[in-house]
Amino acid sequence: MSDVILQALLKNGLLTGFAVVGGLIWLSYFLSDRFTHGRIHGSALAVFGGLLLAYAGGRLTGGKNGIADLPFFAGIGLLGGAMLRDYAIVATAFGASFADLKKSGFPVVLALFAGVIVSYLCGAGVAIAFGYRDAVSIATIGAGAVTYIVGPVTGAALGATSEVMALSIAAGLVKAILVMIATPLIAKRIGLNNPHTAMIYGGTLGTNSGVAAGLAATDPALVPYGVMAATFYTGLGCLLAPSVLFLATRLIFAA
Repeated sequence: MSDVILQALLKNGLLTGFAVVGGLIWLSYFLSDRFTHGRIHGSALAVFGGLLLAYAGGRLTGGKNGIADLPFFAGIGLLGGAMLRDYAIVATAFGASFADLKKSGFPVVLALFAGVIVSYLCGAGVAIAFGYRDAVSIATIGAGAVTYIVGPVTGAALGATSEVMALSIAAGLVKAILVMIATPLIAKRIGLNNPHTAMIYGGTLGTNSGVAAGLAATDPALVPYGVMAATFYTGLGCLLAPSVLFLATRLIFAA
């Protein structure tokens, strides 16, 4: 029976990929609820677990596609490919209402642009500090500091190496975890107690999982407002990072 199941999983790689990812997400949310009481969001743990699996796959096979180089996990290569990634980004963007964003006023719009640009500059600064001098790598890591979605989108558009794209995801993951932990600690000091400030907060920091978990630990009623602004932040980052911000970076670090 075990051989039959194994052969079925090998022949249906995409279904196997869904099963593995689903199991990883279930385990991540279980660990989040049991050991951190939701302060470190399950999605962040899942991304971290995915990075560990990618590293393990690369070490075992010496390949370039992480765990997808193992035949049993080949379906994850398609499941984690650009097509489904971009579909997820577009689907997330459709969950936000532009009318609600307009009602929130100029401060939220300003927070969106300021949040993306400042995060990009911080990530780019770290990349430069660690010795990167080519515009593509700097822009990709800078975009990763925007969010761990914007990083790989930018890297794929610019032709960054897989190592640099992995660093961009790691940068976004660190940011998400920091936002999750710090939000309930600083909420009272910054007046994070109403929908308007929640939208400004989400528009400034932008990491959906970090903002969602942080606001949930602060006041669950604020989560929709912060996440809606964070969703626009992700979309804005995907537009600005591989275009305007990259071009500005290339002017400074010309090849």
